Amino acid sequence: MKNFIRFLPIALFLALVGALVWRLVEPGDTLIRSRQIDQPVPSFGLPAAVPGKPGLSSRDLATGKPHLLNLFASWCVPCITELPLLDQLAREGTPVVGIGIRDRPEAAAAFLADHGDPFAAIGADPDSAMQMALGSSGVPETFVVDGRGIIRAQFIGGITAKQLPQVRAALAKAAK
Repeated sequence: MKNFIRFLPIALFLALVGALVWRLVEPGDTLIRSRQIDQPVPSFGLPAAVPGKPGLSSRDLATGKPHLLNLFASWCVPCITELPLLDQLAREGTPVVGIGIRDRPEAAAAFLADHGDPFAAIGADPDSAMQMALGSSGVPETFVVDGRGIIRAQFIGGITAKQLPQVRAALAKAAK
């Protein structure tokens, strides 16, 4: 019995280390989902983020047709990789609109000129107020908004080619 008590602290330490390693290898869900899913888009009106493009308001999203609402920034590297996919969806007929997060107009314009511009309208959110209202945890992030202005789905991080079927399915569901 004395030997067991002597090794008890080592056994407890090893159990603690094992539990910590297990949580590092198999972490819980690390994505922070918006609480705005199945809620109306918060009322907003944002000025144009880049010259020559209209700004964006919540009324623009309640036109009877589903939209993709993409939050992006010129300083966001993953935003570059999703632009061709957003452009593909726009060419297929999906209205794609954006909100530029904490960006300067000249930086956003240069970013879009260099990497492509799938957006029909882009609102400027210089202090992330709209981003927070949407429950977004970062950029890039994309929301599917149905034709009545209700948020139906959220895609955290840059959209990948592998996710396109999911995005299209969410858009089709939002069209009903």
